[in-house]
Formats: sequence, structure tokens, C-alpha cells
Amino acid sequence: MTKIVKRQRETTRAPSPDYVDPMTAIQPALDGSVPPAKVPAARRKIEDFEEWVDEVWQAFEDAADSGLPFTVSEIAEKRNLPDPPNPQAHWGKLPGRLRKAGLIEEYATGRSSRDSVHSSLVVKWIGIPQQHRRAAA
Repeated sequence: MTKIVKRQRETTRAPSPDYVDPMTAIQPALDGSVPPAKVPAARRKIEDFEEWVDEVWQAFEDAADSGLPFTVSEIAEKRNLPDPPNPQAHWGKLPGRLRKAGLIEEYATGRSSRDSVHSSLVVKWIGIPQQHRRAAA
């Protein structure tokens, strides 16, 4: 006859308050300096699409007024703009609204310099000069 032995569950204790997980610690360089974090800080997120458009619109209007070509991600990063409710869809929807409003037009296409999108195709936009905006809109 086989004897069944129940094993007691091993319990883990909570780590001490000064414990540093070696997998999350930042390794300083040999000169003692600490390298910058590679993960960008999380951006604020606005839950209503129309409120988000209202908040970011001026940043893109300023970019259009500059007369310099830009990508949407460049302006979002430079101005530290909040994320929309659905970042994957709404960041791409914004240039269409700006174009319909007569603020921007397509300038060129190229590869993204952002690592997170793996050099995907992006559109560079340029502002329509203010004196021509009414005609374009």
C-alpha cells in the first residue's frame, strides 16, 4: 500500500525594504556615472478624443507656422504631448484633421528614426503658409 504524503507549501518572505532586485538595478559605468534610462517616461493620457485634439492642436499649428518639415512623433516628443485614448489609431488620425483644416500638407515620406516602430514608413508634413490656408481649407 502506498502512503500519500502531503507537502507543505513553501512560503516566501517579503524582501527587506533595502533589498534591490539585481534584474532591475542600473549598473553604473566604471567611472561611476549612471547611464540614462532607455525606457521613456510614460506620457499622460487623455480619455476623450475631442478633448485630446483640442489640447494638442496648438502644438501642431505652431509646427505648421514654423515652415519646417516635421513628423507627428517629433512634435509629440518635443512638446511632451499627452497620448490620445487609442494611441495606435488616433495619432494617425490627427494629420488628416490638420490637413482638412488647411494647416499642413504632405512633404515627404521616409523611415522613422524611432526604435519602437522598427524604422517603419512615416510621413513628413509641412505647414501651408498662412496666406494660403483659407484657399486650401
